[in-house]
Amino acid sequence: MRPVAFKSAAARREVLAGYAQTLADWPVPYEALQVPTRHGETFVLVSGPPDAPPVVLLHGAQTNAVSWALDIATWSTTHRVFAVDTIGEAGRSADVRPPLAGDAHACWLDDVLDGLGLDRAPFVGISLGGWMTLDYAIRRPERVAAMALLCPGGVGPQRPSFPFKVLPLMLLGPWGQRKARELVLGTATPVPTTPEEIRLGLFLLLVIKSARPRFVKLPIFSDAALSALTLPTLVFLGGRDVLFDSPATRRRFEAHMPHADVRWLPDVGHYITGQTEPIHTFLTRAAPR
Repeated sequence: MRPVAFKSAAARREVLAGYAQTLADWPVPYEALQVPTRHGETFVLVSGPPDAPPVVLLHGAQTNAVSWALDIATWSTTHRVFAVDTIGEAGRSADVRPPLAGDAHACWLDDVLDGLGLDRAPFVGISLGGWMTLDYAIRRPERVAAMALLCPGGVGPQRPSFPFKVLPLMLLGPWGQRKARELVLGTATPVPTTPEEIRLGLFLLLVIKSARPRFVKLPIFSDAALSALTLPTLVFLGGRDVLFDSPATRRRFEAHMPHADVRWLPDVGHYITGQTEPIHTFLTRAAPR
């Protein structure tokens, strides 16, 4: 069967081998769970005290739960952290991509939360994971206690030229990969320096090269749907985002979710990092022990 999330079966094998090696650097003890859902099994990395308040992490497209490696040590001191491999992405979950329009992903998250024994939890989502978090909060407000969103989709328009700018650069060796990184991350994101950060960065580059992009536009949430959300919300937006129109995203949050704490990062690109501490403070206030 032709892979959906990966460019080839060989690419899938290479990423999964790298996934196992990268988990050797996971900075805290973890459990690896496979949760059955109506769309196939979902892989979840679980860290933190079993009796701590939960938080669910949803990564972006063309990556997997390992992308939270630099945050997990802090967040797991006070929370039971569930880092989910999204179905249809380059990880260990089912290789299926249900339509983004409709309730397929909300039903999938119902099954994930039920399988984890969670009635309700705060969510942290980045990019596509931010879209899924908003979609779930709109469809299942009783199950989302709070949400921290980094460059979320579905609020401002999507920039259609993004894949055509980044993917050719990825084929030009180290120079092209560096330029692609600058394009995606902006100029204010620190360069990895520790051995663990470098290994993580190399693995995430492998994932990007091996994953099959989603050449679809994310559905845009209506004004009414956003206005109905009253839960605690923290949002980070990069002023140099090449994937989403972040000024438009900012305007819509301010207009329809004025209670949200929207933080503007003018020199940061689409993939926002370095927000571990402010998100930890937000989570601790939203779901204290």
